[in-house]
Amino acid sequence: MKIRFWGTRGSLATPGRETIRYGGNTSCVEVLSDAGHLLVLDAGTGIRPLGDAIERNLTRVDILLTHLHMDHIQGLGFFEPLFWPELEVHLWGPSSTTQNLHRRLSRYLSPPLFPVRLLDLPCALTLHDVVSTPRFRIGDLTVDAGLVCHPGPTVGYRITGDGATMTYMPDHEPYLGVSIDSVEPSWVSGVSLARDVDLLIHDAQFSNEEYPDYVGWGHSSIDQTLAFARIAGARHLMTFHHDPSHTDAMLDDLYDEVRKEHELRFEMTPATEGATFDLSRSR
Repeated sequence: MKIRFWGTRGSLATPGRETIRYGGNTSCVEVLSDAGHLLVLDAGTGIRPLGDAIERNLTRVDILLTHLHMDHIQGLGFFEPLFWPELEVHLWGPSSTTQNLHRRLSRYLSPPLFPVRLLDLPCALTLHDVVSTPRFRIGDLTVDAGLVCHPGPTVGYRITGDGATMTYMPDHEPYLGVSIDSVEPSWVSGVSLARDVDLLIHDAQFSNEEYPDYVGWGHSSIDQTLAFARIAGARHLMTFHHDPSHTDAMLDDLYDEVRKEHELRFEMTPATEGATFDLSRSR
């Protein structure tokens, strides 16, 4: 699997000179299997440049939404391949207890919020509810979805294929209301999805000092993210969903401090927009 980051920012797109290295676009990650199957993880503003880079000879794209907060779907209507009549698009995401995925998405892709309705998109579009179908195959890849701790129906994804595994949890607060050391690991939200993965892409929006002011917002502190990666047994952690107020310089200082204070048993890399990762080669 080859992975490319098109959007790493959380909550709000923050373009500008102070965020150019880590990136200002919101969540979007490209996963390309060795057999050529393309998965797009979330549809934040980063999905627009991804769509511009896709060649027109592609026949199918699968978009996996973790949840329907605006920073994860705002770029969807600007994803150019949705307007290709010859393209087969499969859109995966969570329903709620009262509405299916189509009705939930239609609240955004319809006037007055967006001029084009979901049902008017020219592509061959199929929607799939990952709550009722938590395991599915996309070509040579197996995908497992599971609900995780974040406001509103939110899932994480575990993707297996090409002799490797990765887990994507961009919005996750696994230690909500409890201390890290007081919880039996098997009870922590999302652990089964991340167990022994080669690559874990995980929410690390807040510094440890910031987190007490945002308990319950659905995001992790740096120490919570490190603890989660440790108990899951992840081999490589890529921290993700950078706070919109954190500049490149602030993030550099934050992760320099983390490396000084922690002896990590796994690799840790802060995700940056444009970064690529060959998971098969890393193994």
